[in-house]
Amino acid sequence: MHEMWSSMKAATNRRSFMKRGLATAGVGLLANSTLALADDEREEGHEHHRRLNRGDAAMLRFAAAVEILETDFWVQYNELGGIPDNEVPGGTGNPAYTAALAVLDADMAQYIHDNTDDEITHQSFLNAYLVSKGAKPVNLEPFRNLPGSTAAGSSGKPRLTNLMQLTLDTSWWTRYRSSTHNPDLDPDFKFPQAIPTLAVGEHTAIPRNDDDTTDANTAAFHMPTIEQGGNSLYPSMAQRATSVEVLRILISIGPTETMHFQTWSDKAGNAPPLTAVDPMTGVSVTFPDLNSPPFGGEDFQTNLIMPEPCPFLSRKLPPCSIIRPTETRGAATGVANFLTSMGLFIGQSSTFFKLLRDLAEDADEARRER
Repeated sequence: MHEMWSSMKAATNRRSFMKRGLATAGVGLLANSTLALADDEREEGHEHHRRLNRGDAAMLRFAAAVEILETDFWVQYNELGGIPDNEVPGGTGNPAYTAALAVLDADMAQYIHDNTDDEITHQSFLNAYLVSKGAKPVNLEPFRNLPGSTAAGSSGKPRLTNLMQLTLDTSWWTRYRSSTHNPDLDPDFKFPQAIPTLAVGEHTAIPRNDDDTTDANTAAFHMPTIEQGGNSLYPSMAQRATSVEVLRILISIGPTETMHFQTWSDKAGNAPPLTAVDPMTGVSVTFPDLNSPPFGGEDFQTNLIMPEPCPFLSRKLPPCSIIRPTETRGAATGVANFLTSMGLFIGQSSTFFKLLRDLAEDADEARRER
């Protein structure tokens, strides 16, 4: 009993001492807290004015290049099937193509306009940010020499990208619906194509001229095929960012690309089943009913627009709904190869391909400094 009382008394004395100490040190603690907050604010300000290290600049430069290229082909879509206005100038619209797109969704023109506006702001912001840090921006204007559509509504200006000879990998369709495979854990697994015939030959996503087809199914699958690339690129690069501000940029733009991808994957699911033969090239393409045999099942279901949970980091952990892939190794080079194999740059010079490859390799060499 005496030992218990002694222990209680000692505890009371300790509490009294701590209370007196806190009371007398209160001003000091508040002052220290204020200094700590001020230090944080100064650090944030210092971060904003600090020059970029080589890796961060390289990643933003590659992102800017990709956004410039995205802007170029989205402008082509907007000129013919979107809403040309002060926000997204150029072109006057093509009624037949706009009507074909409306089969996918009555709001397609507005969606195309808004996606185009987003890409314009992304490339403008990234280049301006690079300049603000004393880093070199990206200029692809010397490569604006590809012919575009001659159909009514097109501005007719030279392009950076070619939307009329595309070969599309639509395996992203089953990759995001698969509950058993993740390309980060299963790099050798071949995800089935949603539209196998789009992966063979060259297909046009826009009318080449006024006599061309007004079918919009190829565009329906090209749009999400493009956006799923950015969907993975930004989180992949973010893992290598050194600057907190660069990290903030990458994880702020990335989710916008994800919103684009989800929108367009939803519209692709509305593409009507059909088989068509290109009147100019003779190439045949079949858009099947993905909800019916021999397709069907969860991996092809058209109204699944949210990623199914899949293995993540380790198969010992529970499945998780995630963006995939997000492996950082070779991420930028992978995107450059993906865009190239699509046929998006058919007609470009060897100098253009070398620049794109160099930008990608520089981005992949980025390492997070400690």
